[in-house]
Amino acid sequence: MFSSRALFFVGFLFCTSMLAIAGYFQFVDHLEPCPLCILQRVFTLFVGVILLLATLHNPSQSGNRVYGVLAGLVALVGAGVSARHVWLQNLPADQVPSCGPGLNFMLDNFPLGEAIEMVMRGSGECAEVLWTFMGLSIPAWTLIAFLSLASLSLAQVFRK
Repeated sequence: MFSSRALFFVGFLFCTSMLAIAGYFQFVDHLEPCPLCILQRVFTLFVGVILLLATLHNPSQSGNRVYGVLAGLVALVGAGVSARHVWLQNLPADQVPSCGPGLNFMLDNFPLGEAIEMVMRGSGECAEVLWTFMGLSIPAWTLIAFLSLASLSLAQVFRK
């Protein structure tokens, strides 16, 4: 049986590998991330930081529950963003939204809430499938990863 600290560390390493793979796709394969991809990276980073803090803190059982709930909730929000991205990628071509401004432009020119709303609406660039593995796109794999991280994190809540 693994300790909670070890499981939190495994989750942190998983987040780190997700971000490393995203970096590889962007800087080596030259796949430019759309705004939803960037938002998924942000949630991956948030989950990873929470899991790293849990690892370093090595709290008692009640602390494990707090960290588990926090990481699990952030991972579920990330899963929601990924699910939205997968949905956009599976829209019929005539229903795909038009391409919008980049994330930097939105953040510079609109209030944060409005910028996030615009990102979640998606755009044509978010509907493009640039890479697949075993028939699943990057957002689909990210959705699976977020659900796995949420399961790992929320399992700490019920752990004895």
